[in-house]
Amino acid sequence: MDVSNWTGEVDWESVATGGGKFAFVQATEGTNYRNPRFDGQFGGAATAGLIRGAYHFAQPHESDGTAQADYFLQNGGNWVSDGQSLPGVLDIEDNPYKDKNGKNSCYDLSAEDMVTWLKDFTNKYRQATGRHAIIYTTTSWWQTCTGNSDKFRSNPLWLARWGGEPGELPKSWKRHTFWQSAEKGPLAGGQNSFNGSESQLRSLANPPAEVTVSGAVKSRKTYTVTVHNTGPYPVKDVTVSGRTYGGQRVVGAPGCKYSGTALRCPIRELGRGQKVTFTVTTKPSKTKGRVGINVTVGSVKLVLKAG
Repeated sequence: MDVSNWTGEVDWESVATGGGKFAFVQATEGTNYRNPRFDGQFGGAATAGLIRGAYHFAQPHESDGTAQADYFLQNGGNWVSDGQSLPGVLDIEDNPYKDKNGKNSCYDLSAEDMVTWLKDFTNKYRQATGRHAIIYTTTSWWQTCTGNSDKFRSNPLWLARWGGEPGELPKSWKRHTFWQSAEKGPLAGGQNSFNGSESQLRSLANPPAEVTVSGAVKSRKTYTVTVHNTGPYPVKDVTVSGRTYGGQRVVGAPGCKYSGTALRCPIRELGRGQKVTFTVTTKPSKTKGRVGINVTVGSVKLVLKAG
């Protein structure tokens, strides 16, 4: 279900006993409105055992995406690792205030400017929380107002389409994560379904750690390996293992232990958003031919080739 101030007081225990598993609660709109019932609705959903998420109703003609993401983060939209909180939602849809603001369905933004606005919002949210914001929209609005952009594949889709099936999806997505199928139903507020199992829903609220690994060849004698924590949690006890090939041995690797062709670089802890780079210096036994390093970090394997 999804609720806002207009829904009024919600009997959350009845929602839970009536089969409700999750709820979205409006937190903010633009940069000057906060749902006065947000704390009670958001907290009430959690107390009743529901997984819940906050959403922001976009007003892209009023201020840029970064400013509205900031306002959302400061007024209920900041994701917390409590096992019950879904990533925050960006609600972007047909302009409902045309008679008041005089803007068209796309808020008088071009498709290019709308995509920039969306990127600013979602990038700011990702930077602040380590999570990809969910995007709530309709296929028709997305096609018209973003030019059917395919730049948001990492953001889960909450599709709005009232009826018996989700229908065509916007170009950025091959599947929807949530589907709003009706404005009203047996539970308070709008009616929604999750496209997966209950355990998958809980995994969306409580995701695994996320680390990316990259490398670069500076020369036949110098290589770098970078480990970046791109997820929502600090990670501990990460190990970079490597072995040279092509007749070279390791002669320098600050922060690592090495001997002959092998090296091992331990990372005790890497905070959210942090990265660490190791520089490896080798001594090739010949001036020509293919040389490099095979690197392993957890399940990730990286091959750095020079020559």
